[in-house]
Amino acid sequence: MEKITKEKLIEFENKIKRLWEDAKIPYPVHFSGGNEEPLIEIFKKINPEDYVFSNHRSHYHYLLKGGSPEKLEKMILRGDSMYVFDKEINFFTSAIVAGVSCIAAGTAYALKNQGSKRKVWCFGGDGVEDEGHFYEAVRYVDGWDLPCTFIVEDNDRSVETPKSDRYGKSKMEWPKCVKRYSYKSTSLHVGTEKFVNFSGTEIKNSF
Repeated sequence: MEKITKEKLIEFENKIKRLWEDAKIPYPVHFSGGNEEPLIEIFKKINPEDYVFSNHRSHYHYLLKGGSPEKLEKMILRGDSMYVFDKEINFFTSAIVAGVSCIAAGTAYALKNQGSKRKVWCFGGDGVEDEGHFYEAVRYVDGWDLPCTFIVEDNDRSVETPKSDRYGKSKMEWPKCVKRYSYKSTSLHVGTEKFVNFSGTEIKNSF
């Protein structure tokens, strides 16, 4: 399998951005600009047979898991950017915030019962920390020592609202099954009727 580099990740998303700006994609699309290096390091620990659960912003996760760029582009063009599935590489997503958390926990429970050495990796943005079902899944995984790691990618932009406006000074101390890190996003949320593109020019997507 060809190694996916930071440059290749950025090249893929830039291609999708151009397709959106040219009105070739009449659907919401979400990007991970600025998150390349942390994800590359994380995926060095993820084995091909492991399960990866992702969210609405899954392009980088899919490519780093071994997914085909051509196959992913086809999924995006047909409107599945937020619903990327590929059973062949054990890759699943949900556009619901923290929607895969409990599924990931259940998969980890089954793997442990089977005596499998495979692991589960569940990715989400900082918005998952606002969700009760994320807390429930984390507590279950921690309590039963399941082979599941939750990765919180904090770009401090849940629906464009920073954490300080969402829950003040509150800070949750998560157990060891939760790994979190912060990164500065270089991408805008795409899919609105009115959009300022990456050169700073206002454009309209006329579908």
